[in-house]
Order: sequence, then C-alpha cells, then structure tokens
Amino acid sequence: MQDLNFSKFEYRFKSNENKVSIFDVIRKKFVLLQPEEWVRQHCVHFLLTEKKYPPSLINVEKMLKINGLTKRYDIVVFNTDGSYRLIVECKAPHIKIDQSSFDQIARYNLALNSEYLMVTNGLDHYYCQIDYKAGSYSFIKDLPAYTKA
Repeated sequence: MQDLNFSKFEYRFKSNENKVSIFDVIRKKFVLLQPEEWVRQHCVHFLLTEKKYPPSLINVEKMLKINGLTKRYDIVVFNTDGSYRLIVECKAPHIKIDQSSFDQIARYNLALNSEYLMVTNGLDHYYCQIDYKAGSYSFIKDLPAYTKA
C-alpha cells in the first residue's frame, strides 16, 4: 500500500483466499484492505496516538439517516456527554479532495452537529471548526488534542 501523510503505526494483516485484511482496533476485527480503508486505519491511529482520543470515544463506519436516506460515515469522535466532537471523511489516496468531498461531510454534519470536521485522502488533510452561534465555519491548521470536557 501507498505511503501516506500520517505517522506510521503497527498494523496487522491477514490474508485469506487472496484477499488481504487489516485489523481495526476500534471495531476489533479484520476488515478488507482497500485504499480507503488504508487511509481510515491511518487516521484512526492518528487520532489515538497523536491526538490522544480514547478508543471508547471513537466510532468507525456506522450508518446514519439523512433526509430519509441511509448513509455511512467513516469516523466520528464523541465528547464524553455523547455529543459529536469530530466527523472524519476518508477518501482513497487517488481521489482528489474537492467541493463534493466537503459537501458530503457537510450533509452528514446536518444530522450530527459536530464541532470539527476533517476530510482526508491520506495525503492531504483539511480541518474545519464549526461555530454554530455565529453560523459560520473556519479552516484550521490542525485538530486539537483530546481534553476532558
């Protein structure tokens, strides 16, 4: 797999019937290794090791309903009160991050009301902070590390 713009981490692979899987420490199971999954696993480890988010506050690939449609988010991080702190949209490294990527995560955020958004293809990372009182958002250089609320 391609080197990404994340720190390296200790990953576990498993091969079965010519298909390679990678162990997901959040879901606690092996998942099929696709380019987007490679990015997702790097991002999970970034949140755990560099940003110090507890695994108990991270959720990976769950369904949500938006305007009656079933969607699936890549990663969310919760606050200790159960509210959404961060939504992450992961793309495969060959996918260019464009307006449609931001539109997708913005649609998810209509339902989740997260404080932070992150879009990454493993090579480029974009971070955004939402100010609900002002009705605005701003791009930020980096995500804040975990702090107990």
